[in-house]
Amino acid sequence: MAVNVFASATESGNAAVPLGSSGVAATVDCPDPAERLTAVPEQARPEVDKELAHLDGQIAAAYAGLQEAARTADDGTLDEAAILDPLKKERAATLERIAAAIDNAGDRPEGLDTLAECTLRRTEIASTDAGSGGPDQQGEGKEQEPGQDQGQEQEDGKGEASGDGQQQSGNGGQAGNGPVAADYVDVESVRPNVVRAPRQKKASTGSFATSCGVNAEGLFNSDNLIAAPGVGNGAHHFHDYVGNQANDAFASDEDLAAGDTSCADQGDKSSYYWPVLRLQNGTAEQDAQSPGGGVEGNAGEIVTPAEVTLTFEGNERGKVTGMPRLLRIITGDAKAFVNGDTNANASWSCTGFEGRQLKDKYPLCPSGSDVVRTFTFQSCWDGRNIDSANHRTHMAFAAADGSCPEGFRAVPRLVQRVVYDVAAPSLEDGGKTVPLFAVDSFPEQLHKPVTDHSDFINVFDEDLMREMVECINSGRECGPDTPPGAEPGEGGEQPGGNDDGQTTEPPAEQTTEPPAEQTATASAPADTGQDGQRGGEDNGKNPGQNDGRPGADETAPPAAESEGTEASASAEPRAATTAAEAPDDATSAEAAPEKNGDAGDAGNGRDGAAAGSAPEPQAQGGLAETGSGLGLWPAAVGGVLFAGGCVLLVRSRRRAL
Repeated sequence: MAVNVFASATESGNAAVPLGSSGVAATVDCPDPAERLTAVPEQARPEVDKELAHLDGQIAAAYAGLQEAARTADDGTLDEAAILDPLKKERAATLERIAAAIDNAGDRPEGLDTLAECTLRRTEIASTDAGSGGPDQQGEGKEQEPGQDQGQEQEDGKGEASGDGQQQSGNGGQAGNGPVAADYVDVESVRPNVVRAPRQKKASTGSFATSCGVNAEGLFNSDNLIAAPGVGNGAHHFHDYVGNQANDAFASDEDLAAGDTSCADQGDKSSYYWPVLRLQNGTAEQDAQSPGGGVEGNAGEIVTPAEVTLTFEGNERGKVTGMPRLLRIITGDAKAFVNGDTNANASWSCTGFEGRQLKDKYPLCPSGSDVVRTFTFQSCWDGRNIDSANHRTHMAFAAADGSCPEGFRAVPRLVQRVVYDVAAPSLEDGGKTVPLFAVDSFPEQLHKPVTDHSDFINVFDEDLMREMVECINSGRECGPDTPPGAEPGEGGEQPGGNDDGQTTEPPAEQTTEPPAEQTATASAPADTGQDGQRGGEDNGKNPGQNDGRPGADETAPPAAESEGTEASASAEPRAATTAAEAPDDATSAEAAPEKNGDAGDAGNGRDGAAAGSAPEPQAQGGLAETGSGLGLWPAAVGGVLFAGGCVLLVRSRRRAL
């Protein structure tokens, strides 16, 4: 299937799922019951999770039917009922089983039956000649994606738009279901939008890094142990795994505890996983004929990251408490293209430009700059549950000032930064010269960047977790790259720069959408950019690319508000150690917008380790501005020379007299 679709999609230049000669693309849009199931009894969750996974399989099958029907619809028409009616019937039966499972253990949920019906959602309009800018590319009938054209300076020939409103088409990806040219934007056309959140006097300012490799060994599968335990191919797309090597859909907690780890510190057996990135270059990977891979539209060469950094950070308001063992966190939404971007939380940028963050576009990076994906995880825990029915409500994002919702407490904030050495694709020829790149996704999500997400299961040794908390709360920087003689997890601040380009500070307020469109639950950007942002280009990797361009001094949008969540009661309670503390004499009253986006933060001892984050607010004058007073020496020397000159002048005049 992958080979045939590649030929039809790439050679014709059609975009995702062309409906015959119409050039109109569509996808299957179904309501997501998982978002509403926030109170499933513990004993019913295994059955409910399996049935939810079955719903995903039904949508994937319907989307495959849509692709096939679209390729044979020569007149541009489609029998939608032939695709949607059987899907509705299957979904109704599955939703009934979910309701019955919950009813057997508690109160039957109301209204699930109303979620059975799906629609066909029209998406991009594409030309049959890739990038031709022909009449079929006019915006009439095109559905604008979330955040499009917000916070971006579009330039002719760069990104997706031109002055006449026409849009370049892409080749629909190797499997014909995306990406398309509209999914990319030139990073240099994006305004700097990172804001550094202020830290209070009692903030926990340290960080703890764990090094777990880049998945060079190639541990992949299309399972999802968190969202679809016990279901093979529950994700319908492939994941990269680092850390725990025993992670698949059938791994028990005991399996994870006994598993090997790729982490340098063997006390970290946590599982870190995210969708793979692929080049749409015709390569037949190991999964080319497999579910989750080419069979479901995830085709092309899997790219091994050039770098992966995993950093746990503190809280702007007070101390953090340890994560409970086996805590599960999902950040982002794999179905955000049809669900909406409320829970979207991946940031896309380029090395040397990380003060410019994208949520719903892939970046086109200039030569010498690499693609960067950043995930900043929720850092407020409800104090009771290691998971929740929808895998969200037991965790929440902190507000910009570090405060957690009532009843929640601050835990270390995980920031994942994944870097890829991939070139900007050639959009003008649909990626034929330089291939398109995109993340794996559910097939109906069309490989949209807004669907990017990441998963974490905490399997830290409890002693190492205590070390992490102590390190963060004491303001130190710790991890496997500690100075010689120190044990992993016990080191102090690193001398000099961080040669591996590790980002210890996440990008803040990364959205390119206007504040009016940001909802309370979409507060990931408020969670990012906290804990003392450090500016800095990517450790000198891209000198001269520090956003010293028009627009670099523009004020970034304000941080989003805290996510409102509801805690669900179940699982094992765990005693709290330190709740977030109230602010006392804040060290800075307001967040400073980034200027010259990625300029290094002198005096942080890491040579700009946090690529692209905003600089800390600077005091005007005094030691805070000069870096421990070093900047005063030139003035002092000048004063001495001036005084000496005056003495010589007086003496010379006396001799003259």
